[in-house]
Amino acid sequence: MTEANKAGKAPKPSKFQPKGISILHEDQDILVVDKAAGLLTVGTDRERERTVHYLLNEYVKKGNIRSKNRVYVVHRLDRETSGVLVFAKNEKTKAFLQENWADFSKSYLTIVQGKLKEKEGVITSCLAENKVFRVYSVKDETKGKLARTGYKVLKETADFSLLNIDLFTGRKHQIRVHLSEKGHPVLGDKMYSKDAKGVRRLALHSSSLTIVHPFSKKEMTFKAPAPLDFNRLVKF
Repeated sequence: MTEANKAGKAPKPSKFQPKGISILHEDQDILVVDKAAGLLTVGTDRERERTVHYLLNEYVKKGNIRSKNRVYVVHRLDRETSGVLVFAKNEKTKAFLQENWADFSKSYLTIVQGKLKEKEGVITSCLAENKVFRVYSVKDETKGKLARTGYKVLKETADFSLLNIDLFTGRKHQIRVHLSEKGHPVLGDKMYSKDAKGVRRLALHSSSLTIVHPFSKKEMTFKAPAPLDFNRLVKF
């Protein structure tokens, strides 16, 4: 158990625990969880209840429908991305975390197709989004937002590579776009890869997040090990 986990309060009774979500840390200001792949961060017109946001709101109310307790969205993970996700318990905390978000450290694990010629580096480009919500790099800096993705190869097979990713900016689909445009799309990526058949989940996992606590101002790191279904995609 990490120091961050030790600092949290005692967990609430099991009957209030959100199903399908592992709580990594909880105190009066923040709630940090390990999100499962396939679960939305926030609701959409089609799905309102099967989301991390909805389930955690129910959790902090402890079964009391009149409770004013709630959680606030600080950042999001794509539906098929698993791993560390932090929520605020009040608006002041949400504002602090979002204002300082660019300074926090975020690391991911991903499995990509093929072997990378350069085993470590930083991918930099300006990203834009088209009318069908597909993100792509543009040469004109005025038409896109700067995105920087650090990567390092951890393991390789004949066909795949396991990478550690350092996310220096937090643009939509940034990791997926950068790796796809480099010729090594994320395994299971149906939007940015032409060869995603037979893979049930996107091989992208938020493995570590380091923030500064909004109240204590202490640095806290939260980690989530890659889930079993992620590890089963490729036997390294």
